[in-house]
Amino acid sequence: MRALVMLCVPVTMAALLSAPASAQDMPQGNAQGDLAVTIYNGGQSLVQDIRQIAFPAGRSRQEFPDVSAQIRPQTVSFVADGTAIVEQNFDYDLLSPEALMEKAVGETVTLLRINPATGAETRERAKVLAVNGGVVLQIGSRIEILRDDGLPVRVIFDKIPPNLRAKPTLSITVESRTGGTRPATLSYLTNGLGWAADYVSLYDEKAGTIDVQGWVTLTNNSGTTFNNAKTLLVAGTPSGDGSPGYGRPFRYRPQPPTPGNLRRAGTESAPREQLGDYYLYPLAERTTIASAQTKQVSFLDVAKVPAQKIYEFTVDGFNNMTEPASAASVIKFTSSRDGGLGDALPAGTVRFYQRDLRGDPQFIGENQIGHTPMGSELGLKTGDAFDVKVQATVVSREKRSSSIWRSSMSYLLTNARAQPVTLDLRQRGLDWYWSDTKIIAESQKSERLDSDGTQWRVTIPANGEVTITATFETRY
Repeated sequence: MRALVMLCVPVTMAALLSAPASAQDMPQGNAQGDLAVTIYNGGQSLVQDIRQIAFPAGRSRQEFPDVSAQIRPQTVSFVADGTAIVEQNFDYDLLSPEALMEKAVGETVTLLRINPATGAETRERAKVLAVNGGVVLQIGSRIEILRDDGLPVRVIFDKIPPNLRAKPTLSITVESRTGGTRPATLSYLTNGLGWAADYVSLYDEKAGTIDVQGWVTLTNNSGTTFNNAKTLLVAGTPSGDGSPGYGRPFRYRPQPPTPGNLRRAGTESAPREQLGDYYLYPLAERTTIASAQTKQVSFLDVAKVPAQKIYEFTVDGFNNMTEPASAASVIKFTSSRDGGLGDALPAGTVRFYQRDLRGDPQFIGENQIGHTPMGSELGLKTGDAFDVKVQATVVSREKRSSSIWRSSMSYLLTNARAQPVTLDLRQRGLDWYWSDTKIIAESQKSERLDSDGTQWRVTIPANGEVTITATFETRY
């Protein structure tokens, strides 16, 4: 008779198995073979697992434990010489105290109680009636609820249900022409694995440079550990669900565009292997990607890259500002081969640090970048400036005719820093769907960004201020 399996269940059902029912029910160790894992941005990965399988001649069922708990069964590919797939199943109902108790509904178990005063043990046979929010038992002619009253109680199960697995398991029924041991390749897509780039940037304002370290941050939430895997990271997100992207809210007047982090896309080819339109980042050595683990690997380390800090502020429309507002502090640099980072940059987070007067690096802000070609120009906001402010004021607004309005604006730019600063002042709202606006007078020449905006690049003296004025004519 099969040995009893005992669970300690102090009513919360946070129990641990004391012994497996059989080696088949609970495989020990790790059954994975020669692993290769390709991880894409966005949480999708390709796993290729080559295992040595002893195939009997004819039809047999082969089990593959230690596959990903988030495997996409419809993507499974199985290849072995002289074999053909008849059927495949993925068993993901995992063995746990809760699952074991749920499967025991209608079955009889043994309750082992210990008297805390005397230490005496008593055993009773009980039928499990329900586990909806608690365990309801029938013991003889009485109905009892297994309560969390602190008394030591163990529930002893006679067996483990056959459809519960200790590990996620893929089973494949195959037809083999000949018997013998030979390699079988199991490939599948899975969710739960992902990676992103993290950049640590040390900004030297006096020298006008940044030192940048790039790290691959790899996460595994698939529920499975991948042992000694050859790992390849792909900078890109292949299409998966084919969603057309409908359902976006319609705006009659679009939101004013704000300066993006990618100011100009590069046109240089990075010295990295490519797969179609994606860049590949192979890890130099095999690695174990443990379940519920975050792992970091360095892929970029450059020093003394030219960088410039600049301030930016955008005014939306012709309206009065009731009080001055802070300008954005932005650090600009390039990813070009000459005078830049010299690489294509995978999407991720760039964190900036700057040394204080004691020489200690202090965090000054972070921002996101998308996949960035080599040769690109970037401008990343690190925060809002403490000492650089802007206030826009409507000086006058008059109707010149039935279809023409004239608005005069004044922009007060102040700088409380002990050094002069450069600020890019943008005026948006020049191109409404029902109107067209042009500048007819301005105190400093601006640069038209697009149909909706114009920009003044202004140098504000140390501990000083500058006033920019402009008159706009709008035709409806």
